[in-house]
Amino acid sequence: MNAPKSTVLFVCVHNAGRSQMAAGWLRHLAGDRVEVLSGGSAPGEGINPVAVEAMHEVGIDIAANTPRALATDDVRASDVVITMGCGDACPIFPGKRYEDWELTDPAGQGIDTVRAVRDDIKARVEALVAEILPA
Repeated sequence: MNAPKSTVLFVCVHNAGRSQMAAGWLRHLAGDRVEVLSGGSAPGEGINPVAVEAMHEVGIDIAANTPRALATDDVRASDVVITMGCGDACPIFPGKRYEDWELTDPAGQGIDTVRAVRDDIKARVEALVAEILPA
């Protein structure tokens, strides 16, 4: 019998840049072996177009994604909750793994800065995949 899939929730303020790029990387690297959720403490109107461009450069399409509000049920359902600059907006439940990734907010930044954020996120997601998925 297969072990249940881990669920990872990425949370940033607007759910328009960092958390969307992280979710895109995790879906790309782990495929359907991990359930991926994302949300924002104050969701934006749309995905950051520079983040879309930076991810497109590495073959990952996040253009059709839509920022959504952080849902308490998403936190409850997740095994790993990764926050990115949203402070204490995320509810805490016992037994969950929480990490706070300090990342530059790509909002209003140029492509070079957003590429650096994208690559930092990729390295962190790769490390996460190595930890939560069996070899």
